[in-house]
Amino acid sequence: MTVTREVEVRNVKCEYMTNPIGMDIVSPRFSWVLHASRRNVWQTGYQIIFFHSAGTLWDTGKIESNSSVNYEYDGPALCSRQRYYWMVRVWDERGNVSSWSETAYWEMGLLSPADWEAKWIEPEQSPVIEEQQMNFYDRAKGSVPTFYENLHPCQMLRKRFSAGEGIRRARIYATAHGIYELELNGKRVGDQELAPEMTAYDRYLQYQTYDVTGLLTAGDNVIGAILADGWYAGRVGLMGDNCQYGNRQALLMQMEIEYEDGSRQTVITDKQFVSSTGPLVYSDLFIGERYDARLEKLDWSLPAYDDSCWSAVHEVQHDRSCLIAAYGEPVRVVMDVKPIRLLITPKGEILIDLGQVIAGRVRMRVRGAAGTTITLEHSEVLDEQGNFLNNIIGRFKDQKDVYVLKGGDDEVYEPRFTFHGFRYVKVTGYPGTINVNDFLGIVLSSDLGMTGDFVCSDERINRLQANIQWSQRGNMLSIPTDCPQRERAGWTGDIQVFAPTACFNMDVNAFLTRWLRNVAVEQREDGQVPIVVPYLKGYALLAELMSTDSSAGWGDACIIVPWVLYNNYGDVRVLKENYEMMVNWVAYIEKSASNYMPEEEGIPLTGELRERQSYLWNTGFHFGDWLIPSLGISIGGDSVDMMKSSFATKELVATCFYAYSTELLAKIAQLLGKDTDAKRYVDLSCKVQKAFADEYMDENGRLKAHFQGIYVLALQMHMIPDDARDKVLNQLVHLIEANSYRLDTGFLSVPFLLDVLCDNGRSDIAYKLLYQTECPSWLYEVEKGATTIWEAWQAIMPNGKVTNVSYNHYAFGCVGDWLYRWIAGVNKDEAGYKNIVIHPAIDCGLTHAGARYESVYGPIASQWKLMGGHVVQAVTIPANTTATIYLPGALLSEVQESGNPVQKMIGLLSIKQENSAVVIEVGNGSYLFEYTRSL
Repeated sequence: MTVTREVEVRNVKCEYMTNPIGMDIVSPRFSWVLHASRRNVWQTGYQIIFFHSAGTLWDTGKIESNSSVNYEYDGPALCSRQRYYWMVRVWDERGNVSSWSETAYWEMGLLSPADWEAKWIEPEQSPVIEEQQMNFYDRAKGSVPTFYENLHPCQMLRKRFSAGEGIRRARIYATAHGIYELELNGKRVGDQELAPEMTAYDRYLQYQTYDVTGLLTAGDNVIGAILADGWYAGRVGLMGDNCQYGNRQALLMQMEIEYEDGSRQTVITDKQFVSSTGPLVYSDLFIGERYDARLEKLDWSLPAYDDSCWSAVHEVQHDRSCLIAAYGEPVRVVMDVKPIRLLITPKGEILIDLGQVIAGRVRMRVRGAAGTTITLEHSEVLDEQGNFLNNIIGRFKDQKDVYVLKGGDDEVYEPRFTFHGFRYVKVTGYPGTINVNDFLGIVLSSDLGMTGDFVCSDERINRLQANIQWSQRGNMLSIPTDCPQRERAGWTGDIQVFAPTACFNMDVNAFLTRWLRNVAVEQREDGQVPIVVPYLKGYALLAELMSTDSSAGWGDACIIVPWVLYNNYGDVRVLKENYEMMVNWVAYIEKSASNYMPEEEGIPLTGELRERQSYLWNTGFHFGDWLIPSLGISIGGDSVDMMKSSFATKELVATCFYAYSTELLAKIAQLLGKDTDAKRYVDLSCKVQKAFADEYMDENGRLKAHFQGIYVLALQMHMIPDDARDKVLNQLVHLIEANSYRLDTGFLSVPFLLDVLCDNGRSDIAYKLLYQTECPSWLYEVEKGATTIWEAWQAIMPNGKVTNVSYNHYAFGCVGDWLYRWIAGVNKDEAGYKNIVIHPAIDCGLTHAGARYESVYGPIASQWKLMGGHVVQAVTIPANTTATIYLPGALLSEVQESGNPVQKMIGLLSIKQENSAVVIEVGNGSYLFEYTRSL
């Protein structure tokens, strides 16, 4: 056996994470990336050895396989608390074997409720006062003031314990009703923010695992915790409801200490804890925080602190079957942003301008007299006159932090259990002269690895790409949210449209897999998938108005998001895990569609017409192609009606998604070997498509709802017979031309707009839409100074009027997916990018463009540059994959690769002239093609 140095195994991961601890997945998956110093390297086999402190656990032996992703562990049963190690090596296409990878590890958490010795404890506290019930519209308008006196103080808990000599390792397993932070001997435990994060607390409550070996000392120790209301009891959602899951803060914590002599010690939450309140007078996710530094309890989590006046805690009973080990990357501080200026507004108010809309908080340095009160108010935008504007209105949208000084030396304040969506901070009550350098923006997000970027010769489009990434960062905080200031809710429709772009920009596999598990537990008994997940109670009021918990295009996220994850990461498990949910969702649609007949309204139906109606999802409420610009907020700003889009388009949109989700489910069933299901869903999808065309399209290709987005969806989702596609396309083109080449597509159709045009031979119009700067358009927002993606195209009107909407909504940033695929040309021909297609659009009007993407097999890059008629195209393909590379406008006889005729290039698998392009098949490597554009 020859060991090769040309191939190395790198980037080894377990469950898409590097050396995770506290997992409860009993069959974890393993992946690795091959790094090769030569071209055309393929894996033909691999071997993984698993071991622990007692020796080898499992040796797979050599497994013949060309896949380096998603090996599923099938060795001996894994045990709670145990750390396991693993190494992998691979065989290449020449029969040589690589060296072993670096040793990696993962660690199991507590796999059974019986592993928990800890008791749930509640501090002595007054229950959170549940705000009075109101109807939906009053809640949204915020017609009730904030009663700050009703807000709940944060609770502090502590317990003394003694530890022995010779500590080998120590772990803490913890969760809370509310959100929590731990301290051990005066030092913070871990760097996670807002734990245990947002889930359906009553059915899916995460616990976190912390390695605290280095924080313990022999002798006296103290474990401390601070609790806040968070998503459990605090305010969240459009209506600002509190007490989503309960009205009392609680803690569950278990510390396990292992000694060198093999003995163990367990420290648990029980009656030995004591509690008190402190400087956090309140800390609410929406309203903000009040911190009175005069109430600080110095060294409260150290052994010497006198807690004799603290109160006893209460042991309480709560269900433990819902406890789930935390999965995926936690929320952390991911970066900071220095302010760009100190601003005095026309009203004389003092503002700190970060220059960038973020989700997070402000860190402030100040010195002043004890009792001085400083108020920090947050907003994303200024009004027309340049004054501070509360751009988010409604119930409990204060976004206000208050700090009371203790006096003396410099004090540093940073909120702890709240966050805001903002660019501007209004500062009131600051003592002395404000120095902008005493403020810093702290960015919070789930700590997702950046996997992609897009750059081009147009700086406006580069700003658009940056805006997309900033909105993704701000709205992937624990769950995929709609916005980080007004609702912070997991709207299913938003992530459904944005998921493909999200996958390019960041590694969202574990993040969205976890969210989908929440979707599954929130699915209704009749198969409905709620419009918001976790399904906050306030949205039940909206559901009452709609007479449904779901909507077409929103509930379909349960099929579309897993499908996107499978295609990007090549992981079939996400399809297996969610298959039952998908089947139940389509069953709900099928039942809803077939249960209504227009004859119930006095229209008699017979024969074919009656059969057709059973395949049209024309029942109930749907959001339709939400936020069509011409139907939502008028350009002049004199009318606002967000529901117009719904009533004008819901019937056709719902039927399109009925066919689309059923078609996807057929493909998923086929992949999972469920052939009978696949056949049934193919047949059902075809019947829905036919019914749509027969019911809604006339002989000229005009659809009943004559809007751009409806034509886009109909073409994208195969609702139109082949012989009528040109007519339907012409209707779309005429609408765009009549609208002066401005888009008029809503929420659900925007993701497909440019693809439909390009795929049907009208890329010229797609480019006009991309470069459009009049409202509505992507570059209109950029030229208006946007630093994130807006909720509404007309958030700032052409006349300068600033509206009260969200300025950080990623949904319309779904164009990012098209930029990567069409302009830079990074595509896939097989799930997970096992086979790659590079096909850039060098005719798009740019002089250069490029993208990089860190796939599960390794880095992919495509850059092109035009210099007159000369084209330079650089491509990077990872090992263990193949690629089809298109050189647009090239003649085979004129192409060179790294200065040599392309036919002589190393690693060439095949080459041909195909119409107006040279098409090359290659394996891995970095390639540099040059040619004069001739065709």
